[in-house]
Amino acid sequence: MAVATLTLDLAALAANWRALDRMSASGVQTAAVVKADGYGLGIEVVARCLAKAGARRFFVAAAEEGQRAREALGAGPQICVLSGHMAGDAGLIRDCDLTSMLNSLDQVTRHLESLPGHGFGIQLDTGMNRLGMELAEWEAVAPFVLEAGPDLLMSHLACADEPHHPMNAHQLANFHAMTDGTGVARSLSATGGILLGPAFHFDLTRPGIGLYGGNPFKAAHPVVALSLPVIQTRRVSIGQTVGYSATWTATRPSLIATVQGGYADGILRSLSGRATLWAGDVPCPVVGRVSMDMITVDVTDLPHMPQTLDLIGPHQSLDHLAEVAGTIGYEILTRLAARLDRHLIGTA
Repeated sequence: MAVATLTLDLAALAANWRALDRMSASGVQTAAVVKADGYGLGIEVVARCLAKAGARRFFVAAAEEGQRAREALGAGPQICVLSGHMAGDAGLIRDCDLTSMLNSLDQVTRHLESLPGHGFGIQLDTGMNRLGMELAEWEAVAPFVLEAGPDLLMSHLACADEPHHPMNAHQLANFHAMTDGTGVARSLSATGGILLGPAFHFDLTRPGIGLYGGNPFKAAHPVVALSLPVIQTRRVSIGQTVGYSATWTATRPSLIATVQGGYADGILRSLSGRATLWAGDVPCPVVGRVSMDMITVDVTDLPHMPQTLDLIGPHQSLDHLAEVAGTIGYEILTRLAARLDRHLIGTA
């Protein structure tokens, strides 16, 4: 095998959805966020797995993602588009039966004029200042919009992964003020909001990163593993350097393995000289620069040379690798390249 292998555990993905569904308050529907190509794992595979697990509503970022999700899922499940109704989207929204989460008066006007009678939702800005109608705009249009019959009112928490952050209570109060008494189903919580407790759950929760094994869902089952094949090994003497810019110098006679994988595969360059790969229980430090297609690893302490080394696996989680890289698990997942050999295990 000349490329790295990404293993996706469908049983773990389904188990994470079921666990978050159980954590959602009684009577609350649990959706699934499959945007960014199913968080880099393939929207078709991920959506089908989660639908089999029990999800009946899905969230995507754009209408084009909604089209892919609909082709994978067929008729029935509801697919909500977080970017709303953009210019030129009417055909996709109609033909793929998508539910646009409208973010502004302009989008409301565009949707109701181009697709009268087609279902929609409303996104409200409760303090994140990213997407959705702010209080003044919502108060001005709410009577008209509510008469048109939205399917869902939603907002998004800015600091849900920090349980004691004052923004959580602030946004919760704002959401109540903007939506109480409307009689419309409501949604405020993604993964972090589910963990904040029932007061944040309303009628629908929308787990995303927790489905894929990432923080803040500490109890999540690992969903992905990433193994890199060893291409070649070489002996390096004391004082010799390895890789671009000669950033690593051997301080002992060393055995260096060159493995297939690099930033073209989504393995961040910031892991240069910082990351660890694993051969079973033995850590093998990255030496020198992560390059486009290759990484060099110190394997001097291995009793024998395996065919592959693990970058994500039992000894290094998605979030631990992200911490080493100075980022978050979301970025590690969504950067994974299409050329990786994707291997599915387990079932929903």
